[in-house]
Amino acid sequence: MPARRMKIASLDDEGIKRIQQMEESLGTLILALEPHYPLAELSDEQIKKLQELERELGVVLLAYQPEK
Repeated sequence: MPARRMKIASLDDEGIKRIQQMEESLGTLILALEPHYPLAELSDEQIKKLQELERELGVVLLAYQPEK
């Protein structure tokens, strides 16, 4: 069984309220995930490449830095 890498975020009432306000502002739903590992720090060029691959594949990609 693969290791857990993401889970639904545990938010307090204020955090939930802020997300609901953003959903209303954007007119869409938002899913809050809590990564098990820290997200990778990417350059602008790396982000552009990642976004291009997202568009090509029709998915959302998250880059994270696994612990060694």
